[in-house]
Amino acid sequence: MTRYKAIISYDGYNFAGFQRQPHARSVQGELEKTLTRINSGHSVTVHGAGRTDSGVHALGQVIHFDLPQARDEEKLRFALDTQTPDDIDVIQIEQVADGYHCRYLKHKKTYEFLVDIGRPKNPLMRHYASHFPYPIEFERIEKAIKQLVGTHDFTGFTASGTSVENKVRTIEVARVDYDEKRQFLVFTFKGNGFLYKQVRNMVGTLLKIGNNRMPVEQITRILEEKDRNLAGPTAAPNGLYLKEIDYEE
Repeated sequence: MTRYKAIISYDGYNFAGFQRQPHARSVQGELEKTLTRINSGHSVTVHGAGRTDSGVHALGQVIHFDLPQARDEEKLRFALDTQTPDDIDVIQIEQVADGYHCRYLKHKKTYEFLVDIGRPKNPLMRHYASHFPYPIEFERIEKAIKQLVGTHDFTGFTASGTSVENKVRTIEVARVDYDEKRQFLVFTFKGNGFLYKQVRNMVGTLLKIGNNRMPVEQITRILEEKDRNLAGPTAAPNGLYLKEIDYEE
């Protein structure tokens, strides 16, 4: 068998998420259907570096899969790209070692979250940015977001019911920028791993701080007390993008 790594992007609006699910459309399911056709009807399993939720987008998701023989990488990329639905794009394919595993090899993920703070909102971005129609003090968010940088127990920003026991993660980059032309807030988070709905819960809390409904120091309190009830609401999935995955050499 020959193993291939691929970088893909997708519009998450019409997907129930990345992971294959019964009776629901998924990115993994669409890729596996296409690869099975390419592989003369023999089933192919796709592995993803991460699982995005329903409505969440990706600019640089990483997958891997095995085929029984070596193929020209560009021809394989072209075949997979043109035969999958239009809301999936195959950016790059390369042959990798048999032991390569996109999920378990050490890596860092970068997520981006777009918030439309325009009034009225941009209707063309309703599936691609989360609208926040309330007043925002940008400087409060700038101060608060810095408290997320470092190694912390992120229990307070995790969705209840998660089965993950170790909730300590390291965030290297936590930044917010203001796109004045589009009237968008652009949140960027880079770290060695993120818990279920962690990014969306952090953004929901930061927006509440920016709206003066929580103190700037609330982030530190949530991290110290590990209490989800102290955090803000979960931001909608349509503003979230898996932007990039970097693997250690």
